[in-house]
Amino acid sequence: MINNEPVEQLDISRAISLVKDYLLDLQRRVCDFLEVEDGQSRFIEEEWRHPSGGGGRTRVLAGTAALEKAGVNFSHVYGIQLPQAATVKRSELANAAFQALGVSIIVHPYNPYAPTTHANVRFIVVEQTNGTHTWWIGGGWDLTPYYGFIEDCIHWHNTAKQACAPFGDEIYARYKKWCDDYFYLKHRKEPRGIGGLFFDDLSSGGFDRCFAFLRSIGDHFILAYQPILSQRKHVVFEQRQRDFQAYRRGRYVEFNLLYDRGTLFGLQSGGRTESILVSLPPSVSWRYNWHPEPGTPEAELYDVFLPPRDWI
Repeated sequence: MINNEPVEQLDISRAISLVKDYLLDLQRRVCDFLEVEDGQSRFIEEEWRHPSGGGGRTRVLAGTAALEKAGVNFSHVYGIQLPQAATVKRSELANAAFQALGVSIIVHPYNPYAPTTHANVRFIVVEQTNGTHTWWIGGGWDLTPYYGFIEDCIHWHNTAKQACAPFGDEIYARYKKWCDDYFYLKHRKEPRGIGGLFFDDLSSGGFDRCFAFLRSIGDHFILAYQPILSQRKHVVFEQRQRDFQAYRRGRYVEFNLLYDRGTLFGLQSGGRTESILVSLPPSVSWRYNWHPEPGTPEAELYDVFLPPRDWI
């Protein structure tokens, strides 16, 4: 639920400063571990300005070893009108000014046995036309394997549960289901991956508690993904696996362009297109009316890993 507590009581300047410092540090830490995992390439960095105020820092790695592409973006933008992507269920905020801070992470490994991953944490403050304010946090992370490993799925979801544990016994199950429901291609009737966590519009419990939760989600992402990437980037593969990876990446593109709220928010707010679409994979393919043969490792992805289930 959104908390309508006035930002004067929250001390919005303090809140924004705390969140911004944390997000910039998270961006640095994620980039550091990804550079270590790639082993050869380094992130390039570009500062940019938003047309209506604020800006961001985009870091992109076009890998030559383990990572084919990775983007780790920080943004702090202002606007006079909250984008439609954030007002679908909150029409009272349609004409409100806003500030939005966030870090988004996308990793496309080269090895098809190493899963793609996405993460995002964000903090939004809105000033309505009547002078009142609202604020909330959102985010989460999910995993998109091409060839699944049961132990990876268990580790991923165990770490997600650990991130949520200090905030209530029911939190993991609630946000896991939200993630399963959100990362779903309705036109395909097909999940994007094995899920993880997703939450939005969260302000209950006050800023300090919500900020602690945001930090826990951000910090545990590295703990969840690093062991999987470190192990799977070395698995031997052939062109068949790369072809299937490119085919499944097509689903990733479809979701991001049709449904992803972060992509829509960025484009609707006039954000920097290159930074927003850095999430798209560098190579992708579509095959007309193709389905994997029953009993193949490719079919196993659909039969075993994509259907939502309790991994713990």
